[in-house]
Amino acid sequence: MQHLKPARSLALASACVAALWSGAALADPDLTADLVIDGELHIVTRAPSDDIITPNLPERYSGWLFRSEDTRAMEMDDFENPAMIAVEAGAELWTTVDGTAGQSCQDCHGDAEESMRGVRAMMPHVNEDGVLWSMENYVNNCRTERMGAEAWRWSGDEMTSMTSFLSLQSRGMPVAVQIDGPAAPYWEQGREMYYTRYGQLELSCANCHEDSTGQMIRADHLSQGQISGFPTYRLKNAGIVSVHNRFRGCIRDTRAETFAEGSDEFRALELYVASRGIGLGVEGVSVRP
Repeated sequence: MQHLKPARSLALASACVAALWSGAALADPDLTADLVIDGELHIVTRAPSDDIITPNLPERYSGWLFRSEDTRAMEMDDFENPAMIAVEAGAELWTTVDGTAGQSCQDCHGDAEESMRGVRAMMPHVNEDGVLWSMENYVNNCRTERMGAEAWRWSGDEMTSMTSFLSLQSRGMPVAVQIDGPAAPYWEQGREMYYTRYGQLELSCANCHEDSTGQMIRADHLSQGQISGFPTYRLKNAGIVSVHNRFRGCIRDTRAETFAEGSDEFRALELYVASRGIGLGVEGVSVRP
């Protein structure tokens, strides 16, 4: 990571933060809004906080509550939700034969609506070898070890389409990642990262998503940084964005050298950040600015 001498770095951070926040205004979450997909499926967007994971949050809020009315409406209608294009592509990949084994995902796992239900809600998860894996790791392990196919790029179109499709199978279920037992050291590592200041601006995740929740910054506003809506269709990017892609963007904005997608560091951070949203509903594929 890039660091400066303390006096100089603090001065630079103060100047930059002042510039970013000039004219800042509050953009509190709309606590009267209800996320109901197609008028049928209710998604929990508010959950109780606790003294262990989120002692500094009065309540856990989905990022959906911080969005504009138009953006919220897009997610509430599958016909209008642009992320559903990726879901459809993922559904096709699920049944596509690939690799030397001549198999598709469906050949082993059957109907995804049944076999993949609840998987996204528990991700990331410690595998049978005691290693914390994200959903992308599990997908690529199946491809390389069972199908004899090439691994997909972490944020490539195939992977984001597949993770979007898989996430949809858990839509509406509460986030329920494991943070104790074999997951505990990873969770501790992720928590330390969350509160560590990075880059020339010396900012941590908590500085924005905990200390400054509800503040406007440039043309957007800061939510609690929950990831219950990922993979998400980001209007700014006109495409699906993975959790690790978003982490890279955040660290880059602190003017630091970022970690790689799929790295040990980002998987640990993913677990901790996911745990901050325990009780919120998995949105499957969300829409964000």
